[in-house]
Amino acid sequence: MIDLANIFLQVKEITLATGAFIREERKKFSTDKIEYKGLNNLVSYVDKTSEEMIVKALEEILPEAGFITEEETINKTGERYNWIVDPLDGTTNFIHGIPTYSISIALHEYDEPVLGVVYEINLDELFYTWKGEKAYLNGHPINVSGNKTLGESLLATGFPYYDFDKAEQYISVFKELMQQTHGLRRIGSAAVDLAYVACGRFDGYFEFNLNAYDVAAGAYLVKQAGGTIHNFTGGDEYINTREIVAGNGFTGDNILKITKQYF
Repeated sequence: MIDLANIFLQVKEITLATGAFIREERKKFSTDKIEYKGLNNLVSYVDKTSEEMIVKALEEILPEAGFITEEETINKTGERYNWIVDPLDGTTNFIHGIPTYSISIALHEYDEPVLGVVYEINLDELFYTWKGEKAYLNGHPINVSGNKTLGESLLATGFPYYDFDKAEQYISVFKELMQQTHGLRRIGSAAVDLAYVACGRFDGYFEFNLNAYDVAAGAYLVKQAGGTIHNFTGGDEYINTREIVAGNGFTGDNILKITKQYF
């Protein structure tokens, strides 16, 4: 059995160091450094360098572990353990100077999460959890909200930006929830959205066209903070289906009542 508490302390140092690098690079970042992976899918040297820093350090912690990473700077699959890494979630925000972007790191044992870390860089907020522990924000335990009224809920979402096949269904869900809640926010980092559900700032969150590295750490935080995670039809598989509904139980169930109508 690996010592998850000790591993977390090492991951924390890696995350904070990489966050400091990203923060400094933002001060001198130029838009001529932007590359395109696809339609509206942006990347920069900061994403790639950050991932290389994280991967190199994580390999020293668990040499046998594999990786699932956004920038694919390493090709390695572990039999038992795999790190799931987004070195800069919210790249578009970063490029445009909008101060919400994060680092997301999860560790899976086989197909089950055992550790999750999300670091919101600009606010210096470290959300974390591991198997057998509570979820925390900067050392303080966190929980999902206790709100049981959808009409008083604040939800988060994300807009499709390159795959628009389900845009009409999404707009229908968005329209219904827009009218039934305090509002919906789109802050541009799925990892932060989920961390904010975990600590009760958002009462729920839904989005599609997501990848494992977008949600692995944040979804585990929500679960460890007492929340629920499903796909749009209510199933437990949210990574391979690339869609997610997160909530405090009540809100998640009520979002699902709507997503099930359209997806």
